[in-house]
Amino acid sequence: FYSGRAAYYDQLAQIESAVAHTRSALKMLQLLPLPAFAREALPVRPAIWKNAKEMGEDLKVTMTSSRYRTMTRLLGQLNEYLRIASAAGCDELASRTRNLLNIFESSKKQANLTRGRRKTLFVDHLGRSYTFGKRKTSTARVWMVPVAPPRTDMEVVDLEKVQSLDEAAALLTSQPDRFHEPQLVPKSTILVNNIPIGEFFAVPADRERAVRPLQVAGLLAAYNVFSLVRGGGTTGQSGALAHGISKGLLVHNPDLATLLRRTKLLRRDPRMVERKKTGRPKARKRYAWVKR
Repeated sequence: FYSGRAAYYDQLAQIESAVAHTRSALKMLQLLPLPAFAREALPVRPAIWKNAKEMGEDLKVTMTSSRYRTMTRLLGQLNEYLRIASAAGCDELASRTRNLLNIFESSKKQANLTRGRRKTLFVDHLGRSYTFGKRKTSTARVWMVPVAPPRTDMEVVDLEKVQSLDEAAALLTSQPDRFHEPQLVPKSTILVNNIPIGEFFAVPADRERAVRPLQVAGLLAAYNVFSLVRGGGTTGQSGALAHGISKGLLVHNPDLATLLRRTKLLRRDPRMVERKKTGRPKARKRYAWVKR
């Protein structure tokens, strides 16, 4: 009451009281102390608390590191009791404890928990896959669409069996649906920054590196590829494009996972440029030694 940090100590006393009450309730239910094997089997409930600045603004007090440490230690203990109460089916006790802990949990908890998880890749309603590839300092956004296969259900007139032009004219008049334009073999297109790959990558080695996943999978003309590459040089951009194409192939053909992993095409190449060292002209190059 006489302290300049009354709100902080009131909240601290409330948390300590909640910890003591929850502990005694769990002991009465013979849930404490809990054996080590049972504690390891409890469902995980990660707790991400507000930082010291946010907690200090809520309590209208300067939150030093020692005060913040005391507060989070008690909250962590209460969170551990919540895990036990939830697993044991003590709904009322768990609800009261959860309501108190929610006051101190960060608003960015969900974003922090999902950070680092791989996003599920899928094909949209237009049949497109969207993937992201990296190499060195280059990045590539890749969209892949399967090439439309040629029609095989068309009934075509065998012109070699037609004896004369009059017979052909009669067939054309009576059965026009059996005459079609010549079917073209479908061709795939690979555009990089809206430029054909042959023009964008002038060096043959870069083009070979970019289309290698399609060659390994035997699907060189099976997909139309549209990509946007940024950063780095042609070597990094072609490697980033190959990485994105490999991911796209996996989305369209999950059966290729083993093949692409064994050829290390799904692996992001971790090699980066080595930094320049002090006293050297480059990363590893050294100046010539001069005797005098």
